[in-house]
Amino acid sequence: MTNEQSAEQHKPEESQAHEEPAAEASVATSEAGESSTAETPEAAAPATSAQDEQAEVAELQQALEEARAQADDYWNRLVRSEAEKENVRKRAQKDVDTARKQALEKLAGELLSVRDSLEMGVDAAHQEDADVEKIREGTELTLRMLVQAMEKFQIEEIDPVGEKFNPDLHQAMSMQEVEGYEPNTVISVMQKGYRMEDRLLRPALVMVAK
Repeated sequence: MTNEQSAEQHKPEESQAHEEPAAEASVATSEAGESSTAETPEAAAPATSAQDEQAEVAELQQALEEARAQADDYWNRLVRSEAEKENVRKRAQKDVDTARKQALEKLAGELLSVRDSLEMGVDAAHQEDADVEKIREGTELTLRMLVQAMEKFQIEEIDPVGEKFNPDLHQAMSMQEVEGYEPNTVISVMQKGYRMEDRLLRPALVMVAK
């Protein structure tokens, strides 16, 4: 066998030897690529989670700001409402005070005429030639003026002779057995009472039958 033939026989073996490492390198590269591909989602997962957390925090902060703004709005409304109620209360109290003063002024105006008439009657009684009849007439006129003034302000007298005793309007001073009167009936009035509309000004002092 010649040297040339021997060399040709060894060439295929050397070619195979070179091809095997190349194949192994290719497999290793492929495995490395697969490994890298498999590791990519795991590496991206923390980044995605952090973004979600930031987005959630941002949403919570926005919700908190909106809640604070709403709370401030409600508080301002409450403060305004309380201030308005206080103003209404003050205006109502002022109106009541004004109405009371006006009513008192009107009543005082009516009483002034009554006082004038009483003073005239007293002066007439002190005259040396005082006429008792005229003084009586003047007194009766003054009393009528007073009654009319009281009627203008719905002031009514309470004179309950012969009526059933009413503890809301009457004050019993004594009780006696009297013929002709049923028990618990007013038989006499020691002092008249007065009321203004539904309000009692003074109870009538009465004597009641047993």
